[in-house]
Amino acid sequence: MISALILTRDEATDLPGCLESLTGCTDIHVFDSESLDDTCRIARMAGAKVIVHPFKGYAAQRNAALQACPFLFDWVLVLDADERLPDGLFPLLEDAVNRASTETVAFRMRRRDFFDGRWLKHAQLTPSYVRLLKKDKAKYHREINEVLEVSGAVADLPYFFDHYPFSKGLAFWLRRHISYAEREAEQWQAQQVGQIRFSMRAALFSSDPQHRRYHQKGLYYRMPFRPALKWCYMMFIRGAFLDGRPGIRYACLQAMYESWIVQFARNAKQFTNQSKPN
Repeated sequence: MISALILTRDEATDLPGCLESLTGCTDIHVFDSESLDDTCRIARMAGAKVIVHPFKGYAAQRNAALQACPFLFDWVLVLDADERLPDGLFPLLEDAVNRASTETVAFRMRRRDFFDGRWLKHAQLTPSYVRLLKKDKAKYHREINEVLEVSGAVADLPYFFDHYPFSKGLAFWLRRHISYAEREAEQWQAQQVGQIRFSMRAALFSSDPQHRRYHQKGLYYRMPFRPALKWCYMMFIRGAFLDGRPGIRYACLQAMYESWIVQFARNAKQFTNQSKPN
């Protein structure tokens, strides 16, 4: 009833655990961005179907995967290699699909992020994600922290799946988020030039958490002192300190990430101004 899609790039460390968590799934697809390690070999040995596709962007890669993979079923569970399904969850997802109304084209689930062995219950910024969807009813946009547009009703499931963003170590997380920050800054500059309008109403009241976050980020980018604001928000409004030392450390890392975005955006703006003819 459900196919699985895993997007990869040099995921030989995390992919085996992700594949093992898909107990009961008979149609697993790995859409790989030209890995240089054993990712593809590991996937094929586990019985997954593999397609290698050059990376053009995060949203573009997800859209290409949904179009190119020969899924056996209409419903697709989308995972990253550092994510896991808890034991016994896959049959429950199949049951949810069997009982879904004709209007429902996607399901939203809660994701548990882990750091230093602890679930970041309070520090996690976006706990809900659409990951189970009909393949022809969804499209991604926004290349960093991509947003999923679904043509139809989205239902909520009372289940969790797990995410281990620090599985490759803190240094890897830092390098990846420096890259993310640079892309976020470029995206912000493009939005400024394109005069994209962000809605306060959508930022506060949209029923879709990802759509709500998209508008929140767009409005948030216009605010001063963003790194400090993000740290205070995570620590005292969301209660990151309730997650103990991992929650406090994570709030500090997120504030650092925000400072990188600010710096990259400032550098890009200075370069643009210097390039303008006098």
